[in-house]
Amino acid sequence: MFAGPAVRRVRRDAGLTQAAMAEALDISPSYLNLIEHGQRPLSATVIVRLAERFGFDAARLGAEELPGGLAGLRRRLADPRFADLGIGAQDVEAWLQTAPATAAAFARLFDTAPEARVEGGGEVPEVAAVRRAIEKWRNHFPDLDAHAEELADELRLAGGDLYGTISERLRTRHQLGIRILPSDVMPDRLRWLDWHARQLMLNELLRPASRTFQAAATLAQIEAKAEIDALVAGAEFAEAAAARMFERHLIHYFAAALMMPYTRFLRACDATGYDLLLLQRRFGAGFEQVAHRLTTLQRVGARGLPFFMLRIDRAGQGSKRYAGASQSPLVDGDARCPLWGLHEAFSRPGEVVADLVELEDGSRWFTQSRSVAAPGATGSGTPARFAVCVGVDAKVAAPLTAARGIDLMRSAATPMGLGCRRCTRTGCVQRSMPPLGRPLRFREGERGVSAFDFAGD
Repeated sequence: MFAGPAVRRVRRDAGLTQAAMAEALDISPSYLNLIEHGQRPLSATVIVRLAERFGFDAARLGAEELPGGLAGLRRRLADPRFADLGIGAQDVEAWLQTAPATAAAFARLFDTAPEARVEGGGEVPEVAAVRRAIEKWRNHFPDLDAHAEELADELRLAGGDLYGTISERLRTRHQLGIRILPSDVMPDRLRWLDWHARQLMLNELLRPASRTFQAAATLAQIEAKAEIDALVAGAEFAEAAAARMFERHLIHYFAAALMMPYTRFLRACDATGYDLLLLQRRFGAGFEQVAHRLTTLQRVGARGLPFFMLRIDRAGQGSKRYAGASQSPLVDGDARCPLWGLHEAFSRPGEVVADLVELEDGSRWFTQSRSVAAPGATGSGTPARFAVCVGVDAKVAAPLTAARGIDLMRSAATPMGLGCRRCTRTGCVQRSMPPLGRPLRFREGERGVSAFDFAGD
């Protein structure tokens, strides 16, 4: 891991020069200098020596890392409101290296500022705190994954389908039976665990994949409680609501890891070219469950591609967003570009909509989107539907089955921005409002393809 600022703080707190600390760690001063400047990762050996010789809590190493790291800080400072300041990439990198705590403070204020809320980029404090905790781990929790994989192997040996083996384990080990209840008995619940009656009650509207997931989540509450409680306690949330929200995320993480055990799932991803529909069928999971699982494949020595995931409603509001290891700006905020194929998924139900997009900074992303029904949706009235998107940097997207035959770096891509208020592309027929920080121009006798004409760089 890269944790130069944390190592520098340890050295300064101890009142040591780089040469003195390097000697204490049995490494060269030049190597320590590279570590402190983020040019070399910390090895396990150096982490152990830091803990042993400086009384440092290795579990907190990197705890103050700001969400999204260097790429996240660059995205925030690329906001049009700062366009006149001429902030370069080297300035951003130097700030993060020399004063990471102030950079993290800026990121926190930026993410929750009233201006950001107006643009759709802000979040309520509890949600923002949970998102920071997830991003700190890059949505990969090794202890939970290892436990779930071990349990999945045990259940597999028991034979039968996963839902059946989970049901049997709940019955024999925890004296919990499962009842499927009519939707009119549980009109506002999908799952209800009644400890007094020793019953797990599931809504009849749940589809098979969702039914398995809810049973697995109940097993997670019981058998992964120690690991989950430790992770929640380590996050040190100020609000109880944030702690409960993070706990729910971890319970669902374990349930997905139980349905899609790490090693088997990653092997299947490699073998199928990350074929989303085939992965669904092979693991008896839903599209959204597979999409979320793809963002978690960051095990040391066995990493998958760095996917992000985003879920939006018809209004474009994001209800789930996980950057994973991708550090993609496409998960930021709630303002979406209408040119993105993500929105088209609503009008093409059951179909996976692939899109190669290019942002203003020249970065390209290959995305796949599909509409999904909310768990327990009946189809009566206005159906509750979402569009779920998974995406990966186009530079590493070549192994994907869906990307075969596409020249990912030279083929025509959809030019898009991060919402009109943050996009400075000119001549866009879909523009709904002018970008922040750019003065409007009006030319007598002219009318461009966009309703808003503004000054460029």
